[in-house]
Amino acid sequence: MSAETWTAVSSCVVGVASAGAAVWSGRAARRTRRDHRRDDFTVVTDAMRKEIGRQAGRLDELEAAAEVQEQRLEGAGVAITYLIDRVRGLTTWIRSSGLEPPAAAPIPERAREFIHHDV
Repeated sequence: MSAETWTAVSSCVVGVASAGAAVWSGRAARRTRRDHRRDDFTVVTDAMRKEIGRQAGRLDELEAAAEVQEQRLEGAGVAITYLIDRVRGLTTWIRSSGLEPPAAAPIPERAREFIHHDV
C-alpha cells in the first residue's frame, strides 16, 4: 500500500471515529423520556410542597380563630348563667315581697332552642 492509501484509510477511520463520537455524545447529551418524567415529578412535588405549606398556614389561622371563638362562647355562657341566677334571685325576692314580677316579652324564635324558661 502506498502512503496516499494509508492516508486515505486513516482519514476514513478518523472520520468514522469522529462521527461515532459525535453520535455518542449527542445521544448522551439528549434528555431521555425518564429525565422529562423526573423533572415533571419534581415540578409537581415542589408545587405540592408549596401548597401544603400554604394550607398548613391557613389551618393554623383557622385553629387560632376557633380558639378565640371558643373563649368567647365560654365567656358568653358564664355571663348567661350569671344573668339567669340574677333574674331568678330577683323573681324570688319580688314574690317573697308579695308582688308578682312583670310579664316577660315573648322569646324570639332563634333563641327558643337555647332558653329553657322556668321562671
